[in-house]
Amino acid sequence: MRNMLNGFKEFITRGNVLDLAIGIIIGGAFTAIVTALNGSILMPLVAWLFGAPDVEGFTLDLPSLHGGNATVFPIGLLLQAILNFLFVAAALYFFIVLPIAKLAEARKPTEEEIEETLEKDVELLTEIRDLLRTQTAAR
Repeated sequence: MRNMLNGFKEFITRGNVLDLAIGIIIGGAFTAIVTALNGSILMPLVAWLFGAPDVEGFTLDLPSLHGGNATVFPIGLLLQAILNFLFVAAALYFFIVLPIAKLAEARKPTEEEIEETLEKDVELLTEIRDLLRTQTAAR
């Protein structure tokens, strides 16, 4: 029983689980921002362009091939889902992905810093090698 609890404790405190939990919480908080952006800016733009507050009511009426009633395709539902997806994807990209990529790029060491670090490492390793040679020769 103790091994199971220790295993569970190790699993929960592992970085991936904590990162996932934090990501879900941040995602939930970000949902409110995207919903506000969608409702206060983007959907009014849709209303301005199409003359309706959303496109869910758009339908495509096609006459029946057999002479009966016309068939109604509620394509507005699909269009609204596509628009919502694109709005969320754009918000995520421009407000999360792009700034984080810029931050990561700014924090990335330059080639000069990498070469300088390598030179220091090589110098240190050379000193260690020389010390080991002198200790071995002294014996």
